[in-house]
Amino acid sequence: MRNIGLAERVIDGLSNETQTLLQTYVKEVKATFGDQLEGLLLYGSAVRGEFLKGRSNLNILLLVSAIDSAVLKQYSLLHRRWSQEQVVVPLFLTEEELRMSAAVFPLEFLEIQEQHRVLDGRDPFIGFHVKADRLKEAVVQGLTSHMLRLRQRYIEGDGSSEATTILLPLSITSTIPLLRGVRRLLGRPPLSRSDAVISDVGEQLNLDLQGLLDAWLLKRGQISLGPHEVPRLFDRYLQATILVARAVEQLPQLEPR
Repeated sequence: MRNIGLAERVIDGLSNETQTLLQTYVKEVKATFGDQLEGLLLYGSAVRGEFLKGRSNLNILLLVSAIDSAVLKQYSLLHRRWSQEQVVVPLFLTEEELRMSAAVFPLEFLEIQEQHRVLDGRDPFIGFHVKADRLKEAVVQGLTSHMLRLRQRYIEGDGSSEATTILLPLSITSTIPLLRGVRRLLGRPPLSRSDAVISDVGEQLNLDLQGLLDAWLLKRGQISLGPHEVPRLFDRYLQATILVARAVEQLPQLEPR
């Protein structure tokens, strides 16, 4: 396993505190798994430069030689501590499972492939190919699922302003990767900033996606809403999601490569 030098671990946009935290995390994971650990990758907002302490999670992929209940239990001991530091439970994958999963979840693994950093070990995405022939289906299914879940969660929260103010930032976090998928279907070049992704999708599809953008700004703490504004934003957000799903259904599917 190749050791990653300290200079290679520096990630633009992350505070020194968070980078030091990640270095400690890597040491503890390596000490726990030893030679079983083949690669440790960081992906998500921390790599895109959009990480907000207290608001964002640290997303990790652990590539291991084999996975069983003993391996998972080993990590559960680490999770007790690191869940308090915004490190969510990692994706545990073997090399074979990574290739299988990418075929089933092309959207998710295209995201990771395009924007990740290796914190230790090797990079399994070098020379790796994610087929995009099922991308349109994945995007439409994802948008439709989000729409249905959004309605359910709104009811579960009694439609209150407080619950909806929590719901919308959670929802937009899951919607942004789908919008990146839309841009791939449109043949657009990659963008790191999520607000730029929303704006570009709106321009390309000729749709008003201000509801999505406002939900993103709410998540970032850049806007606040009064109790009367919250249900209006919910309606605009839901309608924008529906419009994107309908527009994507009309797009041609990417040819297999």
